[in-house]
Amino acid sequence: MDALEPRVRVVHRQCAPKTYPCPHCGKPGRRKQTHTRLVRDIAYREIIVIEIEVGEYRARCSCCKTFRSQVPGIEPRAEYTNNVREAVINRVIDDTMSMERLRQAMQRDFHLDLSTGFLYDCLDWKCRQLDLPAYRQWTLERFSGTLSIDEIHLGQRTLLLATDPISNIPVAFALVSANDQEHMGRFLRNLKNWGFTTKVVVTDGSNLYPKLLAEIWPDAQHQLCVFHVLKDINECVLDSLRRQRRRLAGHDQPARGGHRRGRLSKTQRRTRTRAQKARRQQAYFIWKHRHLIVTRPDHMSGRDRYKLGRMFAAAPGLRQLREFVLLVYGIFEPDVKFPQAVARWAKLVTEPKFRADPDLARALAMLDSEEKFEKMIAYLQSPAGQRVRTNNHVERTNRRLRYFEKVRYKWRRRRTIVRFVVLALERWRLQHSETHLPEPTGATSHTTPQPDARGLKSAA
Repeated sequence: MDALEPRVRVVHRQCAPKTYPCPHCGKPGRRKQTHTRLVRDIAYREIIVIEIEVGEYRARCSCCKTFRSQVPGIEPRAEYTNNVREAVINRVIDDTMSMERLRQAMQRDFHLDLSTGFLYDCLDWKCRQLDLPAYRQWTLERFSGTLSIDEIHLGQRTLLLATDPISNIPVAFALVSANDQEHMGRFLRNLKNWGFTTKVVVTDGSNLYPKLLAEIWPDAQHQLCVFHVLKDINECVLDSLRRQRRRLAGHDQPARGGHRRGRLSKTQRRTRTRAQKARRQQAYFIWKHRHLIVTRPDHMSGRDRYKLGRMFAAAPGLRQLREFVLLVYGIFEPDVKFPQAVARWAKLVTEPKFRADPDLARALAMLDSEEKFEKMIAYLQSPAGQRVRTNNHVERTNRRLRYFEKVRYKWRRRRTIVRFVVLALERWRLQHSETHLPEPTGATSHTTPQPDARGLKSAA
């Protein structure tokens, strides 16, 4: 049986009064003649054709000679309504579709055969409606004084991004050609010139930030991401675990010498083989559950503690690694007082048994510098409700942008990347405004200023 033909509907719309204001100065002009054309609209599994009639007017001003009236929701000389353009934007931003999948979906669901050029024109059309200076003002009104800064590499370019982790909003971005102090300094100075007075700046352990932050915001606290610090320390701990595991499995033992002459008996070979197999099984068990050595105590179940006890029985040296990890976690607990954290740090870095282990000594070298350690625990000097220890907020935003750009692997030009980031940040702003609506108070109403997209292209 043949597929059913889609239903076709024709809708007539008219905008041809006898007089119409000039689109430039507003002075009314008199109708000269009328024009009719067809425009496609959007409807699920239907074909909607809008027949619009517009008037051509003789101008009575010096702006132009003639002009035409415009039907609301339809751009001048457009072949599709604004509803089609909004549907394209929603599928690009919300549904993370690539251009080819978007074309297929619009053809399947709405019988619209859209060109790739029109899809990119929709992005330009939406960007022209936005106002990034207004977005900047919106972020300034909600800025908490805490900035999280990070960078993401997109092909040959680098996207610098700043977010507010307390207010949960993206602040600004810049697409630069190189990830160096010159571009980062320009980006941060623009933030300062726009009025962002920061109290705390959260970054990872990159060497880009310390000198620039001390120069641009000398009074702001520089908070190093505790997550990155613990990650680097845990890697050293797992290196020590790997070394003990190889020793238990017999991979690091030197060649045997000095054994008694003659071949072993069958019983002796059987006993030795059984012992080697047991050690290798224990080494495999340790490697399989190595994550338990660096797991926080409040994240462990009773079963996990039982497995950790078996690991200690097989390799007693792992107890020292676990003790080291718990001492490190104790330093960076959120509710620890500043003097208490300093006392725990001083006790840890001077412990001789930890420095005897080469891998733990590398971990302690990351904590030796007192100046660097003060940046790790700078969050303890902030109010309890505004303590930000990690750079996770900006990195989550980076991961979303990387995923969005990854599914559109052909977006490598500067214009396409900037355009998409602008639309993504605007969509997140609208979602933030919807989830933080003010309580209605009588006749008063709150209106959020509509942002514009041409200004967030910060220090690029």
